[in-house]
Amino acid sequence: MGVKNKGMLFLGLDTSAYTTAAALVDQSEHLVWEKRELLSVPEGGLGLRQSEAVFAHLQNLPRLWAEGAAALKSAPLAAVAASTRPRPAEGSYMPVFKVSEAFGKFIAQTMDLCFFSSTHQDGHLTAGLWSVGLPLGRTLVAHLSGGTTEILEAEETAPGTLDIQRLGGSADLNAGQFIDRIGVAMELSFPAGPQLERLAHGAQTGGVDLPLAVKGAVISFSGPESQARRLLQEGCPRADLARAVERCIADSLSLALASAVKRSSFQAVLVVGGVAANAFIRARLQEKLTGVLPGLKLFFAAAPYCSDSAVGVAVQAARRYRGQDTGYRIQD
Repeated sequence: MGVKNKGMLFLGLDTSAYTTAAALVDQSEHLVWEKRELLSVPEGGLGLRQSEAVFAHLQNLPRLWAEGAAALKSAPLAAVAASTRPRPAEGSYMPVFKVSEAFGKFIAQTMDLCFFSSTHQDGHLTAGLWSVGLPLGRTLVAHLSGGTTEILEAEETAPGTLDIQRLGGSADLNAGQFIDRIGVAMELSFPAGPQLERLAHGAQTGGVDLPLAVKGAVISFSGPESQARRLLQEGCPRADLARAVERCIADSLSLALASAVKRSSFQAVLVVGGVAANAFIRARLQEKLTGVLPGLKLFFAAAPYCSDSAVGVAVQAARRYRGQDTGYRIQD
């Protein structure tokens, strides 16, 4: 990445249902190296079975790490962190995260290093906070991805450790699922986000609208998805429908955030996750929430890190290591 290494390096690993990812940061939290590889999905598919995704990660991680390990010639590895489950909630589990956990622990034990367990959601939130430079404090976060649409209260209670409380979010489909289902129905490949965004650039002014289904901080996308499918079958221009999906997501989220912000005091509002990289959704949220969030600034995770969790997990490792005995080893 062109950044000079400083002393020690920290490895973050994340093997989600969509992406194999690894990253290295130095002790000053500068990004030294990162690599992501999307899992290949057959044409017309809406994802992979967990067994298929696990197999893909087992093929991808050694290849990714062969490249990342080259950075260790200029600085030693001090600690390893890995996403071991989707979110920091009781019962949260997906087989894909056992791959990053196993690789992480293997590297840490072989090299006699600290190992820190994290979660995919922790990684997304930390990457967002890190990318915009938000300090310690209570933050209202919207996490938008293929696997999650949640409105959260997040606070870094200790370096690298987040306390995350769910305030709202989708009651059915996630924002990324909504995009992917309509995108694949329009014969776009999976994941459909970037293609749907490009398609929407050709939308006519006005176009079509989809219904909103928001109650307080709770959103439903199943009704809008059904209406989108009906419009597609009736011959609605694909570009107009793509823009309607984007607008529905942004407008639904703005209403839910406006409701959630009343529940507590926050230093800022942050939007993270793969869907947060969509330029129209960003601009629409900025427009809809101007004047609605009293005294709060709206931040978006830097675009390169919206869909990444490994960078955030690596940053967590660096922060947690600074508060640990350097002789302490494998821990949960």
